[in-house]
Amino acid sequence: MTLTISSVTPPESHVFSKFASRRSVVHSTRGIVSCTQSLAAKCGIEVLEAGGNCADAAVAVAAGLNMTEPCSTGIGGDMFCLFYDAKTKKISAMNGSGRSGNKYTLETLRKSLGLADGEFGKIPMSSVYSVSVPGAPAGWCDTVERFGSGKVSMEQILAPAIALGEKGFPVAEGVAHFWNKSEAQIRGASPNGSEMLKKDPAAQNGVRAPRAGEIMKNPTLAKTFRALATEGKKGFYSGRIASELVKVVQDLGGLLELEDLAHHMETGSEPVEAISLKFRGQNVADLFKDTILGGAEGKDVGVELWEHPPNGQGIVALMALGIIQELEAAGKIPTWSPADFNTAPYLHAIIESLRIAFADASWFVTDPNVTNVPSAAMISQPYLADRAKLFDAAKASVQVDHGSPALQSSDTVYFAVSDSEGNAISFINSNYGGFGTCIIPAGCGFTLQNRAANFSLEAGHPNVVEPRKRPYHTIIPAAVTNLHDGSLHSVFGVMGGFMQPQGHVQVLLGQIVGRLTPQQALDAPRVCIGPGMSQGGKGDRTVYIEEGMPAETVEGLKKLGHEVQVVTDMERSQFGRGQIIRWSIDPIENVGVWSAGSDPRGDGGAYPL
Repeated sequence: MTLTISSVTPPESHVFSKFASRRSVVHSTRGIVSCTQSLAAKCGIEVLEAGGNCADAAVAVAAGLNMTEPCSTGIGGDMFCLFYDAKTKKISAMNGSGRSGNKYTLETLRKSLGLADGEFGKIPMSSVYSVSVPGAPAGWCDTVERFGSGKVSMEQILAPAIALGEKGFPVAEGVAHFWNKSEAQIRGASPNGSEMLKKDPAAQNGVRAPRAGEIMKNPTLAKTFRALATEGKKGFYSGRIASELVKVVQDLGGLLELEDLAHHMETGSEPVEAISLKFRGQNVADLFKDTILGGAEGKDVGVELWEHPPNGQGIVALMALGIIQELEAAGKIPTWSPADFNTAPYLHAIIESLRIAFADASWFVTDPNVTNVPSAAMISQPYLADRAKLFDAAKASVQVDHGSPALQSSDTVYFAVSDSEGNAISFINSNYGGFGTCIIPAGCGFTLQNRAANFSLEAGHPNVVEPRKRPYHTIIPAAVTNLHDGSLHSVFGVMGGFMQPQGHVQVLLGQIVGRLTPQQALDAPRVCIGPGMSQGGKGDRTVYIEEGMPAETVEGLKKLGHEVQVVTDMERSQFGRGQIIRWSIDPIENVGVWSAGSDPRGDGGAYPL
């Protein structure tokens, strides 16, 4: 008799990797999908092969990831994207995040959570009050409408993911680990938990979390996708799905109403202007001087990092990178060489720059349609130079307060897709924390996000909870262009809550300072700090260091006064999972080449068309 799937996969453990492994950069002239699940990547490849472009394929990948990695993402969450149009050399941004309900007032939320006047509190991530309107369904439709090829329909785009849900798919190792970890919460969060557990007559109530390699089916999610494919936004924000979503929330004491979903359907996703920072520091001109067609003489050589504006936290990456540039200009840090990469002084500068950036972001970042956010001032050279004065090369900061930029000028999955036309999209979709709230609308096959947990419950805070407002958002796609001609350098991102801007800075500098390939930049061990968003700004001061960082680096950071904790095995998920797709030209053949890396912390990889 043939052996069962358990013969292939060892018993589950918390060991991240038993042996050192290696990945090469993946190249293609026609396009690449780089994501955390191979079956989701295949969904995107099928759409590219059918004539779709990178935007069409990105939505197919998002749906495929919802099926195969629901512990990170889903249609019940939010999305953002940055689209690079090769013809115009323009970066376009779209905010696909949802809003709070009309009844989400500070008074109502504090009373519902039992908070006394003056008492500090947060919306718990498992609470029904952390549910905000899902923005992803409208975001998927708007991505195809605004950036798609027009050659494939939504039915074609969602068909591969629908097939995975109806026919079943083998579960990847990392996903199995986190599914098992969330099983109890899935069972208890709503009466419908069985929809997202594997049927097993021998298990409690006949269901359990799927194990690595086992076949998982989700026909109810496939049905949800069919409604979106055939009816568009109204298939989600009205009718059966909307009614079940509101019913389960209200049955659990929540505040969302059908009118809140209708409001988002009418409003849709928001086209926004991407924000950017020009980076000429750390010998980037020397790195590129021999690789620019026609030579570098007389050209402005450097890179421009593009991020989503608030309510996203991409401004943290821009600020940190800008502060590093100002520190170098002021002589407070050296121009690093590849030998300095991931040394204690190098990481100290990155850590402190991020602390300063987070101090500002945790106060100022909110929904700019409701509260003014001084984004331009926060990334202006004078303000960044002023904030850089807080840096001390000899010791770690104890506490950093937010600045006053107005006075100066006066969780998740990330994936990237490129196509044969030279277009590329940086796309991120998230439930926020794992499966989100784990609350499942009956017959729908997805969990509801817990993004509203990021609102402040402090009166007077810019990010205070208010009706129909978007909270501080952690998910951020990124893109980089070349300063000398505006051509694409790369699309990239690192998913994982507040790790994301930290990952953006480390991965980009890894390629510039460390002279690393896209794959090596993702392979390298990372550091992670807390955003400092708790009461009084006294957040977690710990510097979390990933297993594999040199011992002398760890000791060096301790000597500088950092509270260091080394993170090992599966807990390394806190350092995020990134993807990079670079664009370059073979100068002899004059043919464009896509070159991609995919994070070894995820299950997937980079897959060429």
